[in-house]
Amino acid sequence: MRQPDMFRVPKKPWNAGRIIGPKAPLKPKHIWAIRQQLKTSGRRRDLAMFNCAIDAKLRACDLVRLTVSDVAPGGVLRARSTVIQQKTGRPVPFEITEPTREALGVWLAVRGRRADDWLFPSRSRCGDHISTRQYARLVDRWVKLVDLEPGAYGTHSLRRTKVALVYKKTGNLRACQLLLGHRKLESTVRYLGIEVDDALELSEQLEI
Repeated sequence: MRQPDMFRVPKKPWNAGRIIGPKAPLKPKHIWAIRQQLKTSGRRRDLAMFNCAIDAKLRACDLVRLTVSDVAPGGVLRARSTVIQQKTGRPVPFEITEPTREALGVWLAVRGRRADDWLFPSRSRCGDHISTRQYARLVDRWVKLVDLEPGAYGTHSLRRTKVALVYKKTGNLRACQLLLGHRKLESTVRYLGIEVDDALELSEQLEI
């Protein structure tokens, strides 16, 4: 060891003490519990955003850029919508379920008419949408409401939740690829964390 190195303080790794790796999807019981907490506490914007995140399966950068026109053109809430992803430039469709339409209807009444068209406008920057950082902080708060460890969950947890359930129920990777808007099926396999054992288990369930 060189002489100067003896007095150098070792750098602390950036991820020391953090949970790294893919963020876990939420389970149905977690979704139900978070919804109930947000409803009882009167957090109408948060409930609408949480439900949208589960249904839309979008990356954080795309979710925060949703507009009123995307979900309710002319003031009429849609059952389905399509947005262009920032990362790939490709369109991705998503459903807007009844609970989400109900939450959005309440939120839009509170939001009222504004000069901008952002579905979730920023409260600190006039004319801008909520930031991805603020959205991530909200996700931390939501998972804490049901006593989950925030470090194990993130914005991608909400993106993965519904797709993980679709895959578990059907084993249909192509459907999951379309819902996530991935270009390649391999990306979907990696994103869902599918291993060889999962593939074998699906194959074993098929009788010929």
